[in-house]
Amino acid sequence: MTVLVTGAAGFIGSSTAHALLKRGEEVIGIDNLNDYYDPALKLARIQRLRDSFGNAFTFEQVDFSDEGALNAFARPHRFNRIVHLGAQAGVRYSLTNPQAYIRSNLMGQINMLELARHRDVEHFVYASSSSVYGGNDSLPFRVEDRVDHPISIYAATKKADELMGESYAHLFRLPMTGLRFFTVYGPWGRPDMAMWIFTKALYEGRPLTIFNNGEMKRDFTFIDDIVRGVIACVDGPPADNGEIKAGGSKGPHAIYNIGNHRSEELMRMVGLIEEATGRKAEIQFQPMQPGDVKDTFADISAIQRDHGFEPTTRIDEGIPLFVEWFKDYHRID
Repeated sequence: MTVLVTGAAGFIGSSTAHALLKRGEEVIGIDNLNDYYDPALKLARIQRLRDSFGNAFTFEQVDFSDEGALNAFARPHRFNRIVHLGAQAGVRYSLTNPQAYIRSNLMGQINMLELARHRDVEHFVYASSSSVYGGNDSLPFRVEDRVDHPISIYAATKKADELMGESYAHLFRLPMTGLRFFTVYGPWGRPDMAMWIFTKALYEGRPLTIFNNGEMKRDFTFIDDIVRGVIACVDGPPADNGEIKAGGSKGPHAIYNIGNHRSEELMRMVGLIEEATGRKAEIQFQPMQPGDVKDTFADISAIQRDHGFEPTTRIDEGIPLFVEWFKDYHRID
């Protein structure tokens, strides 16, 4: 099987590509290598895949929001399935640069859907986000919940991606799966995420800025668990049998939460980073940020039922693994 992975230089994309390659698949990866965060990290992820898997991994720098560039790239390539994990991520950045989200998450999604449609791919798996739940205060978040009130531009684009997916599944009977990721962390993670920011600040001796006076909870999900869930979904496209799928579609379109099914206090995460780094944090509390949510908590019963997904990594294990990788990557003694 040959799999096209978008966002292959990203955190989840490169980790998914690694797992697919490790089990013997061929992977074609694309990424635009933008400077939302340090491109050197993205290039290091790509180099890791090249070093480990050689010619089984092909990479090209492509902006999938550019229809012409995407089609020119795709013309000589053949692939069976698409795992579309590339996106403009981040809630807070969407407040200051919404155009980036429209280009990447809306134009990019429609371009990738068109590619999947015209290539008759067997399955189109794409990244959504737990952010679509907005201010929903009914916990845990269930895929059956209404998600009509996004509180950030990022969340609005991800909800729109799901709606476009539903249309394509209905009109063209394209099998697809949307994955609502919950606070993914671990080795090779993203520098814009709280765990990286806090760890970096501790090693640099700077205070930690924590919003809502620390009164937040997150469903932290370790990258290895996420990848197992993604690949289980890649291997199991929804059937076009008229039955109602997870998320409510009668077409070949399923939507799943993919999280740890544990909601942890933010300050507990800070305490575990302190333990792993051996540093004591100075904390500066700030009010809640616009577009942010107080709590997240995934109901994963649908993906458990349909794909046997069972996360196994608690933050007590995962945070020390992340900190150890962080020290090694940055050559911290």
